[in-house]
Amino acid sequence: MSLTQDVKDYALDLGYSRVGFTSADPFSDYVAELESRGDTYSFYTQDPRQPLAGADPRGLMPAAKSIISLVHDYARESFPDKLLGMIGRAYLARAYGPPPDRINGARYRLMVEFLRKRGCRVGQGIWVPERRVSARAGTTTFGKNNFAYASGIGSFIILSSLVVDVELELDQPTMKVKCPEGCTACIDACPTGAIAEPLRLIPHRCISFNNWWTQDGRPGVTSHIPEEIRIKIGTRIHGCDFCQEACPRNQRRLKMALPANDYLSHVAEDFSLDKMLNMTDEFFDKRVRPLMYNYIKDKRYFRRNAAIAIGNVGDSAYIPDLAVAMSDSDEFIRSYASWALGRIGGNEAIKILEAGLKRETSAPVRQEITGALAGRR
Repeated sequence: MSLTQDVKDYALDLGYSRVGFTSADPFSDYVAELESRGDTYSFYTQDPRQPLAGADPRGLMPAAKSIISLVHDYARESFPDKLLGMIGRAYLARAYGPPPDRINGARYRLMVEFLRKRGCRVGQGIWVPERRVSARAGTTTFGKNNFAYASGIGSFIILSSLVVDVELELDQPTMKVKCPEGCTACIDACPTGAIAEPLRLIPHRCISFNNWWTQDGRPGVTSHIPEEIRIKIGTRIHGCDFCQEACPRNQRRLKMALPANDYLSHVAEDFSLDKMLNMTDEFFDKRVRPLMYNYIKDKRYFRRNAAIAIGNVGDSAYIPDLAVAMSDSDEFIRSYASWALGRIGGNEAIKILEAGLKRETSAPVRQEITGALAGRR
């Protein structure tokens, strides 16, 4: 049996759903496309970690000859409705960039170990353009919403790639869009208008981008989320599936009766926005980090997202929790708690805002409180 077939068999045995192989040739069109979009993608193209370098695998690993494309179907179980309204499916599945000591991370680690035992050198720290790799390796096609789609599965997949120094038998590329003719379901479903046209995303309008990329210290962004975006975020605190949920290519999977995930059912019982807003270190470690370990390391950004979600829920039952947040030592938290109180409104919320304004010394918080009061008087 050939090494190519051995790799494919082992990957499928580990639980990957699709396996394909392509060359380590550069993805020059990918780099050109991103650079042509100018400031829209400067947060990425100017990232100090140089993510575009992986578009030329041999530039980072001169001995590179092939890339193995792995597709993991993460939606084989159902997700609790309570969590789906707040957290994207990929994060609930704990499958995106998983730690090596978790089951999904162990799957990838075992794949690397298998290749090394077979005499392959595996590139480390090479960020290849996953969707281009998988399409060139024949494992996925493209969707108008910018997601990759695997035949028979849909877009609820995680892509992983391994750059190796051996020649493998290459698969036929499937670099095409297979959406229904004239379909604009994903574009129509996006609350913020982030999908400007098929295959063209405006990242700064994307809900996912706003609730996990907007952090201080990152190139091209700040921690500020514009009010027009806040309102449209709804209760999404980490990730967004609107465009995928609307997609006809995903309806078969979405309508399937899938078994429940016992761990997520357990987490859902103990998960709430008020606990997110004023979270303890214990809640952060036991309930937040196991699901949302990808982009946010500082819990203040989760707390901001919870405040926005609470404001959009508009339930006065959250006012006592927001009152606690209004006394937080972090002015960032006080600002977003003020906004949420303004969204909820009512006499109790106004009293808390007025009291906060009298003692507040931070100019940004005072501005937020003033705006909240102006909208509710």
